[in-house]
Amino acid sequence: MRILVLEDQKESKDALLRILGEISPSIQVIGVSCIEKAREYLARKERIDLFLLDVNLIEHDKEDVSGITFAMEIREQIRYEFTPIVMITSVPGMEMEAYRKIHCYQYILKPFERREVEAVVKKVMMHTKAEEGKYIVIKKDGINYKVPIREIVYIRAVPRGICIYMKKDSMEVKYVSIKQILEKLPKEEFLQCHRMFVVHKPYIEYYDLVNRIIKMKYCSEMIDIGVTYKEEIRGQMDD
Repeated sequence: MRILVLEDQKESKDALLRILGEISPSIQVIGVSCIEKAREYLARKERIDLFLLDVNLIEHDKEDVSGITFAMEIREQIRYEFTPIVMITSVPGMEMEAYRKIHCYQYILKPFERREVEAVVKKVMMHTKAEEGKYIVIKKDGINYKVPIREIVYIRAVPRGICIYMKKDSMEVKYVSIKQILEKLPKEEFLQCHRMFVVHKPYIEYYDLVNRIIKMKYCSEMIDIGVTYKEEIRGQMDD
């Protein structure tokens, strides 16, 4: 589990890092004191599982809410749309603003207590372990749908979006690309075989690299294999 702590006050940041580091050896804690450094970690491939963000990052400016502004940047990334964000501040009264704008997971007031921080993190760890790998969340027409990963057979790019084909149903989702949906799926289970297709490996019935086709269970359509994907498929399927 990777946790990013954004806190400009050294004393508070050090205290948080110490508390988090003692909760579990499986936790990797990243501590930064400015938004610019936090953005660097946000842009990396390694996923963050929990964000602890100070609301006020400009000293002596009680009106500053740059921590919430950064949280909104986090939410703009599809892979962090539902990742837990905990806001931390010494100024009460910002709770509703944080919940409304960024759907924050919880709110902690300074001076925080060790048991409160530990309780939040352990709750997130339990939830992450229980839910990890079971489903992906898809937003369609303003509604969030939980799509079980085990039900997905393959995904196809369509005009202005994708179509997710499941065992018994299908769902067309606008304004989501193949690249974006791949970020949500477990890499060891899903394979891009064409610029327009992603297949769920357990449901591959057979594949033919000569004719460049894949036959999937639960569907009659043959999936095309792109020329540039042949060798990658050969390597992955031979493993």
